[in-house]
Amino acid sequence: MFAQLQPVATDPILGLMAAYKEDPNPNKVDLGVGVYKDEQGHTAVLKCVKEAEALRLKQEDSKTYIGMAGDLGFNAHIEKLAFGASHKVLLANRVTTAHTPGGTGALRVAAEFIKKANPNATIWVTNPTWANHISLFQAAGLKVKEYSYYDYSTKGLNEEAMFAELATVPAGDVVLVHACCHNPSGMDLTFAQWQRFTDLAKARGFTPLVDMAYQGFGEGLDEDARGLRYLAEQVEEMILCSSCSKNFGLYRERIGAVSVVAADSKIADVAKVNLLSVVRSIYSMPPAHGAIIVANILNSQELTALWHQELAEMRNRINSYRQLIIDKLAAEGVTQDFSFITRQHGMFSFLGINKAQIDRLRSEFSIYMVGSSRVSIAGLNHSNIDYFAKAVATVLKD
Repeated sequence: MFAQLQPVATDPILGLMAAYKEDPNPNKVDLGVGVYKDEQGHTAVLKCVKEAEALRLKQEDSKTYIGMAGDLGFNAHIEKLAFGASHKVLLANRVTTAHTPGGTGALRVAAEFIKKANPNATIWVTNPTWANHISLFQAAGLKVKEYSYYDYSTKGLNEEAMFAELATVPAGDVVLVHACCHNPSGMDLTFAQWQRFTDLAKARGFTPLVDMAYQGFGEGLDEDARGLRYLAEQVEEMILCSSCSKNFGLYRERIGAVSVVAADSKIADVAKVNLLSVVRSIYSMPPAHGAIIVANILNSQELTALWHQELAEMRNRINSYRQLIIDKLAAEGVTQDFSFITRQHGMFSFLGINKAQIDRLRSEFSIYMVGSSRVSIAGLNHSNIDYFAKAVATVLKD
């Protein structure tokens, strides 16, 4: 049986990570992997996580299963974090949540849930979108289509094309939208565009699927959730997938959540049973560790305050480097306009350089980025940004 298997292409980002590790150049720069790094190029454990983890180890007295929905305390906290504590969908008991193995697990559960609710549904994703979105949805048996989103020529949102295409989405289909810090472009919807998206969802009858992997990395916890909160106020149904990998730094703990918003509490109860049946068929029950760490942080005013401080430090560092990139390139004599970088949010940006230039940055300077020119801003620091700017200036001038 196994002899019939065919080789599968390596994920571009995973391949990039492997090539970077093998590169002996001491000046090499990794701008490919979507992981936050500090000024020392290290992905450190947050102080609030260390304290919450110590509390968990002290208090834990059993390793029994936690149930298909996962940690209920975590679920309640993640709903309030996303929607806001007093949001009407929470007060009306219209939301059901399951904690999942990472944001990827949340998306796969959502995909299977959609398939269960409407086997004929097509899911529409932004062009471009996170590379794993399409394969996740297709693996669940869903049809996938793209809608216009990023305009490579203007380095901004392709607004009119986007809304013209969304106006053709039939009722019963699902439209994925990034809550904030769009991956890979960094270009987010304005609030006015969220309102326009919401109006279309109501008029056309499609179901929004919001992917929120970076809450707090753009402008702030509440600011980054403003669009999805408005959307949830207006529509009868939607799905939210969230992740704690970035904003809590819990990458390897694989902790996320999928939340289903239904028209009323009775439908939400039915949705819960179906959601949990999907969970049962995939992984049965989620791991507890990461969820309880997050719950311990959000249960404590002191640890929550510390988390807010550490999250703000990460966000501010990334945002400051957006302007620094522009300044450093200008100092190297680059006349090309890179001001669009400061209009983007989160860890990622498209530099807008071509494949030949990307290949040259890698082969001559050991600077690694995805072939689309997506860079992870967090991979830059004061020890490598001058080297990066000089290398980019060289390939742009030649």
